[in-house]
Amino acid sequence: MVSESTPLIAGRYRLLRELGRGGMGVVWEGRDTLLNRQIAIKEVLLPDGLPRADQERQLLRTAREARTAARLNHPSVVAIYDVVEEDGRPWIIMELVRHPSVEEVVATTGALPIRQAADVGRQVLSALRAAHAVGILHRDVKPSNILLADDGRAVLTDFGIATAEGESSLTRTGMVTGSPSFLAPERVRAAEAGPPSDLWSLGATLFATLVGRSPFERGEPMATLNALLNEEPDYRRIPPAMHPVLKGLLRKEPHERLTAEEADRLL
Repeated sequence: MVSESTPLIAGRYRLLRELGRGGMGVVWEGRDTLLNRQIAIKEVLLPDGLPRADQERQLLRTAREARTAARLNHPSVVAIYDVVEEDGRPWIIMELVRHPSVEEVVATTGALPIRQAADVGRQVLSALRAAHAVGILHRDVKPSNILLADDGRAVLTDFGIATAEGESSLTRTGMVTGSPSFLAPERVRAAEAGPPSDLWSLGATLFATLVGRSPFERGEPMATLNALLNEEPDYRRIPPAMHPVLKGLLRKEPHERLTAEEADRLL
Protein backbone atom coordinates (compact mmCIF):
# COMPACT_ATOMS: atom_id res chain seq x y z
CA MET A 1 0.00 0.00 0.00
CA VAL A 2 1.31 3.43 -0.95
CA SER A 3 1.43 5.93 1.88
CA GLU A 4 -0.05 9.44 1.93
CA SER A 5 3.48 10.76 1.37
CA THR A 6 3.48 9.28 -2.14
CA PRO A 7 3.88 11.99 -4.78
CA LEU A 8 0.69 12.98 -6.51
CA ILE A 9 0.34 12.53 -10.26
CA ALA A 10 -0.32 15.99 -11.74
CA GLY A 11 -0.59 17.31 -8.17
CA ARG A 12 -3.93 15.61 -7.75
CA TYR A 13 -4.07 11.84 -8.28
CA ARG A 14 -2.58 9.53 -5.64
CA LEU A 15 -1.51 5.96 -6.44
CA LEU A 16 -2.80 3.47 -3.87
CA ARG A 17 -2.05 -0.04 -5.10
CA GLU A 18 -1.27 -1.91 -8.29
CA LEU A 19 -4.25 -3.71 -9.80
CA GLY A 20 -2.56 -5.31 -12.79
CA ARG A 21 0.03 -4.90 -15.52
CA GLY A 22 0.40 -5.79 -19.16
CA GLY A 23 2.52 -5.05 -22.17
CA MET A 24 1.52 -1.42 -22.39
CA GLY A 25 1.27 -0.34 -18.78
CA VAL A 26 0.34 -0.72 -15.16
CA VAL A 27 -3.16 -0.11 -13.81
CA TRP A 28 -3.35 1.35 -10.30
CA GLU A 29 -6.16 1.93 -7.89
CA GLY A 30 -5.94 5.58 -6.97
CA ARG A 31 -7.71 8.51 -5.40
CA ASP A 32 -8.62 11.85 -6.89
CA THR A 33 -7.70 14.11 -3.97
CA LEU A 34 -9.63 17.05 -5.44
CA LEU A 35 -12.97 15.28 -5.85
CA ASN A 36 -12.21 12.70 -3.13
CA ARG A 37 -13.25 9.70 -5.23
CA GLN A 38 -11.66 6.36 -6.04
CA ILE A 39 -10.31 6.03 -9.57
CA ALA A 40 -8.24 3.75 -11.76
CA ILE A 41 -4.97 5.14 -13.14
CA LYS A 42 -3.23 3.64 -16.17
CA GLU A 43 0.51 4.28 -16.22
CA VAL A 44 1.54 3.95 -19.86
CA LEU A 45 4.80 2.05 -20.33
CA LEU A 46 6.55 1.75 -23.66
CA PRO A 47 8.44 -1.33 -24.84
CA ASP A 48 12.15 -1.32 -24.04
CA GLY A 49 14.44 -0.45 -26.90
CA LEU A 50 11.96 1.71 -28.81
CA PRO A 51 13.82 4.51 -30.65
CA ARG A 52 13.31 7.98 -29.19
CA ALA A 53 11.30 9.24 -32.17
CA ASP A 54 9.02 6.20 -31.97
CA GLN A 55 8.58 6.75 -28.23
CA GLU A 56 7.52 10.34 -28.74
CA ARG A 57 5.14 9.44 -31.54
CA GLN A 58 3.62 6.66 -29.45
CA LEU A 59 3.16 8.93 -26.43
CA LEU A 60 1.47 11.58 -28.53
CA ARG A 61 -0.80 8.97 -30.10
CA THR A 62 -1.68 7.46 -26.72
CA ALA A 63 -2.60 10.84 -25.27
CA ARG A 64 -4.60 11.78 -28.37
CA GLU A 65 -6.54 8.51 -28.45
CA ALA A 66 -7.26 8.63 -24.72
CA ARG A 67 -8.63 12.16 -25.10
CA THR A 68 -10.80 10.98 -27.99
CA ALA A 69 -11.96 7.99 -25.95
CA ALA A 70 -12.84 10.36 -23.11
CA ARG A 71 -15.61 11.69 -25.35
CA LEU A 72 -17.23 8.24 -25.42
CA ASN A 73 -20.22 8.25 -23.12
CA HIS A 74 -21.51 4.69 -23.24
CA PRO A 75 -22.70 2.32 -20.50
CA SER A 76 -20.42 -0.44 -21.80
CA VAL A 77 -17.26 1.66 -21.93
CA VAL A 78 -15.12 2.43 -18.88
CA ALA A 79 -15.20 6.22 -18.57
CA ILE A 80 -11.97 8.18 -19.04
CA TYR A 81 -11.85 11.27 -16.83
CA ASP A 82 -8.49 12.84 -17.56
CA VAL A 83 -5.17 12.42 -19.38
CA VAL A 84 -2.12 13.97 -17.72
CA GLU A 85 1.64 13.86 -18.29
CA GLU A 86 4.09 13.07 -15.52
CA ASP A 87 7.69 11.82 -15.81
CA GLY A 88 7.50 12.37 -19.57
CA ARG A 89 4.67 9.92 -20.23
CA PRO A 90 0.87 9.87 -20.19
CA TRP A 91 -1.19 8.71 -17.23
CA ILE A 92 -4.83 7.99 -17.97
CA ILE A 93 -7.37 8.61 -15.22
CA MET A 94 -10.39 6.31 -15.48
CA GLU A 95 -13.53 5.10 -13.79
CA LEU A 96 -12.72 2.37 -11.26
CA VAL A 97 -14.88 -0.66 -12.09
CA ARG A 98 -14.67 -3.44 -9.51
CA HIS A 99 -16.03 -6.36 -11.50
CA PRO A 100 -14.38 -9.62 -12.58
CA SER A 101 -13.45 -10.02 -16.22
CA VAL A 102 -15.20 -12.45 -18.54
CA GLU A 103 -11.95 -14.41 -18.53
CA GLU A 104 -12.12 -14.74 -14.72
CA VAL A 105 -15.83 -15.63 -14.73
CA VAL A 106 -15.35 -18.38 -17.33
CA ALA A 107 -12.27 -19.70 -15.49
CA THR A 108 -14.08 -19.92 -12.15
CA THR A 109 -17.68 -20.82 -13.05
CA GLY A 110 -17.35 -22.30 -16.54
CA ALA A 111 -18.68 -21.33 -19.95
CA LEU A 112 -21.36 -18.66 -20.13
CA PRO A 113 -24.90 -19.79 -20.97
CA ILE A 114 -25.62 -19.04 -24.63
CA ARG A 115 -28.13 -16.25 -23.89
CA GLN A 116 -25.70 -14.52 -21.56
CA ALA A 117 -22.87 -14.86 -24.08
CA ALA A 118 -25.08 -13.33 -26.78
CA ASP A 119 -26.09 -10.50 -24.43
CA VAL A 120 -22.46 -9.74 -23.57
CA GLY A 121 -21.68 -9.79 -27.29
CA ARG A 122 -24.43 -7.26 -28.05
CA GLN A 123 -23.26 -4.91 -25.32
CA VAL A 124 -19.66 -5.03 -26.52
CA LEU A 125 -20.84 -4.56 -30.12
CA SER A 126 -22.77 -1.48 -29.04
CA ALA A 127 -19.64 -0.09 -27.40
CA LEU A 128 -17.53 -0.84 -30.49
CA ARG A 129 -20.07 0.81 -32.80
CA ALA A 130 -20.01 3.96 -30.69
CA ALA A 131 -16.22 3.97 -30.76
CA HIS A 132 -15.86 3.23 -34.47
CA ALA A 133 -18.32 6.05 -35.21
CA VAL A 134 -15.82 8.56 -33.76
CA GLY A 135 -12.77 6.91 -35.28
CA ILE A 136 -11.54 4.88 -32.30
CA LEU A 137 -10.33 1.31 -32.69
CA HIS A 138 -10.08 -0.80 -29.57
CA ARG A 139 -7.31 -3.11 -30.88
CA ASP A 140 -7.38 -5.48 -27.91
CA VAL A 141 -10.86 -6.98 -27.52
CA LYS A 142 -10.46 -10.17 -25.48
CA PRO A 143 -12.11 -11.81 -22.45
CA SER A 144 -9.74 -10.19 -19.94
CA ASN A 145 -10.73 -6.71 -21.19
CA ILE A 146 -14.49 -7.21 -20.69
CA LEU A 147 -15.74 -6.76 -17.12
CA LEU A 148 -18.99 -8.38 -16.02
CA ALA A 149 -21.17 -6.81 -13.33
CA ASP A 150 -23.61 -8.76 -11.16
CA ASP A 151 -26.55 -7.08 -12.92
CA GLY A 152 -25.35 -8.32 -16.33
CA ARG A 153 -23.70 -5.10 -17.48
CA ALA A 154 -20.64 -5.80 -19.64
CA VAL A 155 -17.97 -3.10 -19.70
CA LEU A 156 -15.12 -2.85 -22.19
CA THR A 157 -11.85 -1.51 -20.77
CA ASP A 158 -8.63 -0.19 -22.31
CA PHE A 159 -10.22 1.71 -25.19
CA GLY A 160 -7.81 2.93 -27.84
CA ILE A 161 -4.86 2.71 -25.47
CA ALA A 162 -4.18 -0.98 -25.28
CA THR A 163 -1.77 -1.64 -28.12
CA ALA A 164 1.32 0.12 -29.40
CA GLU A 165 1.47 1.18 -33.01
CA GLY A 166 3.19 -1.60 -34.91
CA GLU A 167 2.93 -4.01 -32.00
CA SER A 168 0.21 -6.01 -33.69
CA SER A 169 2.40 -6.91 -36.64
CA LEU A 170 4.50 -9.18 -34.39
CA THR A 171 7.52 -8.43 -36.57
CA ARG A 172 9.64 -6.99 -33.77
CA THR A 173 11.09 -9.40 -31.27
CA GLY A 174 9.71 -9.01 -27.77
CA MET A 175 7.00 -6.53 -28.74
CA VAL A 176 4.07 -8.81 -28.01
CA THR A 177 3.23 -10.00 -24.52
CA GLY A 178 0.73 -12.68 -23.73
CA SER A 179 -1.20 -14.70 -26.24
CA PRO A 180 -1.95 -13.34 -29.72
CA SER A 181 -4.92 -15.71 -29.99
CA PHE A 182 -7.53 -12.91 -30.22
CA LEU A 183 -5.71 -10.88 -32.89
CA ALA A 184 -7.23 -10.55 -36.36
CA PRO A 185 -5.24 -12.15 -39.20
CA GLU A 186 -4.70 -8.83 -40.99
CA ARG A 187 -3.07 -7.43 -37.88
CA VAL A 188 -0.73 -10.42 -37.71
CA ARG A 189 0.13 -9.79 -41.38
CA ALA A 190 0.72 -6.07 -40.61
CA ALA A 191 -1.94 -5.19 -43.18
CA GLU A 192 -4.28 -2.24 -42.79
CA ALA A 193 -6.48 -2.82 -39.73
CA GLY A 194 -9.83 -1.15 -39.14
CA PRO A 195 -13.17 -1.77 -37.43
CA PRO A 196 -13.43 -5.33 -38.86
CA SER A 197 -10.33 -6.24 -36.83
CA ASP A 198 -12.19 -5.44 -33.61
CA LEU A 199 -15.16 -7.50 -34.83
CA TRP A 200 -12.90 -10.51 -35.48
CA SER A 201 -11.53 -10.20 -31.92
CA LEU A 202 -15.10 -10.07 -30.58
CA GLY A 203 -15.89 -13.27 -32.51
CA ALA A 204 -12.88 -15.04 -31.00
CA THR A 205 -13.88 -13.69 -27.57
CA LEU A 206 -17.46 -14.97 -27.87
CA PHE A 207 -16.10 -18.36 -28.92
CA ALA A 208 -13.96 -18.36 -25.76
CA THR A 209 -16.96 -17.52 -23.53
CA LEU A 210 -18.63 -20.71 -24.78
CA VAL A 211 -15.71 -23.16 -24.63
CA GLY A 212 -13.15 -21.49 -22.35
CA ARG A 213 -10.44 -20.58 -24.87
CA SER A 214 -9.84 -18.85 -28.19
CA PRO A 215 -10.44 -21.11 -31.21
CA PHE A 216 -6.84 -20.42 -32.27
CA GLU A 217 -5.01 -20.90 -28.98
CA ARG A 218 -2.32 -23.54 -29.43
CA GLY A 219 -0.27 -22.95 -26.27
CA GLU A 220 2.71 -21.54 -28.14
CA PRO A 221 2.77 -18.14 -29.94
CA MET A 222 4.02 -19.27 -33.37
CA ALA A 223 1.60 -22.22 -33.48
CA THR A 224 -1.22 -19.84 -32.48
CA LEU A 225 -0.25 -17.40 -35.24
CA ASN A 226 -0.18 -20.21 -37.78
CA ALA A 227 -3.66 -21.29 -36.67
CA LEU A 228 -4.93 -17.69 -36.93
CA LEU A 229 -3.68 -17.38 -40.49
CA ASN A 230 -4.31 -20.86 -41.85
CA GLU A 231 -6.83 -22.87 -39.83
CA GLU A 232 -10.58 -22.74 -39.36
CA PRO A 233 -12.17 -22.95 -35.88
CA ASP A 234 -13.62 -26.20 -34.61
CA TYR A 235 -17.28 -25.45 -33.93
CA ARG A 236 -18.28 -28.87 -32.60
CA ARG A 237 -18.55 -27.65 -28.99
CA ILE A 238 -20.33 -24.42 -29.95
CA PRO A 239 -24.15 -24.39 -29.70
CA PRO A 240 -25.55 -24.42 -33.28
CA ALA A 241 -27.48 -21.18 -32.74
CA MET A 242 -24.16 -19.33 -32.42
CA HIS A 243 -22.57 -20.79 -35.56
CA PRO A 244 -23.81 -18.14 -38.05
CA VAL A 245 -22.56 -15.14 -36.07
CA LEU A 246 -19.22 -16.71 -35.15
CA LYS A 247 -18.53 -17.99 -38.66
CA GLY A 248 -19.44 -14.56 -40.02
CA LEU A 249 -17.14 -12.69 -37.62
CA LEU A 250 -14.23 -15.12 -38.00
CA ARG A 251 -13.77 -14.86 -41.76
CA LYS A 252 -10.09 -14.41 -42.58
CA GLU A 253 -10.65 -11.54 -45.03
CA PRO A 254 -11.88 -8.32 -43.35
CA HIS A 255 -14.19 -7.35 -46.24
CA GLU A 256 -16.01 -10.69 -45.97
CA ARG A 257 -16.82 -10.33 -42.27
CA LEU A 258 -20.21 -9.49 -40.84
CA THR A 259 -20.82 -5.83 -40.12
CA ALA A 260 -21.58 -4.80 -36.54
CA GLU A 261 -25.26 -4.39 -37.53
CA GLU A 262 -25.47 -7.88 -39.04
CA ALA A 263 -23.73 -9.43 -36.02
CA ASP A 264 -26.06 -7.64 -33.64
CA ARG A 265 -29.11 -8.93 -35.52
CA LEU A 266 -27.80 -12.52 -35.42
CA LEU A 267 -26.99 -12.29 -31.71
